[in-house]
Amino acid sequence: MNKTAKLRLFFGLEIPESIKQRLLSIQQPVAGARWQHADQLHLTLAFLGSVEAQQLSDICQAARNLPVKPFDLTVAGVGCFGHPDCPKNLWAGVQPVAELARLHGALNQRLAASGFGPEKRSFKPHITLARFKKAPGSVADLLRDPDTLVAGSFTVNRIALFESTQGRYGSVYRVLEWFPLIAS
Repeated sequence: MNKTAKLRLFFGLEIPESIKQRLLSIQQPVAGARWQHADQLHLTLAFLGSVEAQQLSDICQAARNLPVKPFDLTVAGVGCFGHPDCPKNLWAGVQPVAELARLHGALNQRLAASGFGPEKRSFKPHITLARFKKAPGSVADLLRDPDTLVAGSFTVNRIALFESTQGRYGSVYRVLEWFPLIAS
């Protein structure tokens, strides 16, 4: 790999296939919606953005042996960023947020110690279902019933370092390395 090459990276959780299929099942025609494909569904823990390839070793080291116990995560509910009549993003919710915040905090602390500053946006864990660009249609009908989506639960026992590249139909994500969680 070229030492001066830049990689677009983020840490996240991969979603089990059975849950992905339930998430995809709520897709319906909404003006301006760019629905995510199964291979795009994930939960971002820490977005690093564009980094030098030579920093990859330090990034990986920061994620090794995170002192966070594995926990169960439930994917349920639908929400949006922006107003429901003019959304920017439609997402699936996750619980418990406190466990994810603990994992996010431990990872960001390690990344900061390795010289990577924290993300400027606050951490709002979610799984993006659709993105909207121009002239978005309303998602209010999808949000009316909070039980619209109960996608299931899975055990979070590892995180992934993803590389993101632009593809013809949106971002393409590839796992570069897995990092198991350890009991603290």
